[in-house]
Amino acid sequence: MKLPEMGLKSTSLTILLIAVLIVACAPPAPARNLATAQDRFWRSLRGICDRAFAGRIVETIPPDTSFASKSLVMHVRSCSDREVRIPFHVGENRSRTWIVTQTPSGLRLKHDHRHADGSEDRITQYGGDTRNTGTDASQEFYADSLTAALIPAAATNIWTIEVRDGKTFAYALRREGTERRFRVQFDLARPVTAPPAPWGH
Repeated sequence: MKLPEMGLKSTSLTILLIAVLIVACAPPAPARNLATAQDRFWRSLRGICDRAFAGRIVETIPPDTSFASKSLVMHVRSCSDREVRIPFHVGENRSRTWIVTQTPSGLRLKHDHRHADGSEDRITQYGGDTRNTGTDASQEFYADSLTAALIPAAATNIWTIEVRDGKTFAYALRREGTERRFRVQFDLARPVTAPPAPWGH
């Protein structure tokens, strides 16, 4: 009975050696690209830091006359590894800053609203977080509980920020379950002179 057992062990050893040789001689697997779409979006956003761009309203439902006939300029004013601050100037009004930050689970958008004396507006720091990795060019931010408490009607808001191929930056809003829509676009191919600092900064 011992001879068949030895033959079986010898065969198993031969198969194992062949398998090891096949693995050793195989070409190395290509390196995986571990960067997510969100990482690439973040790099694109930071890539326009220190630059300002003029914009125009391309959608507003219901019609919003407060922006009509006013210059619209967004300025990617400061960038760190974890935060990008983007003041949005409407004419002489410098009250608005969009703040995009990295979180352990994704990206967060907040709206910092200030008065001319630098004090915070009563309605400020609303916004929300991403729920998936989005795309290289677009990220969606879903209203958080603070937003729902500050602005109950905005509890279903979804904001979108887009950075497309060095051509267009867009900030948009849609309110799920309603017709509420807003979208402003900026031409990245035509930088403008940076505006003054936003109020309070």
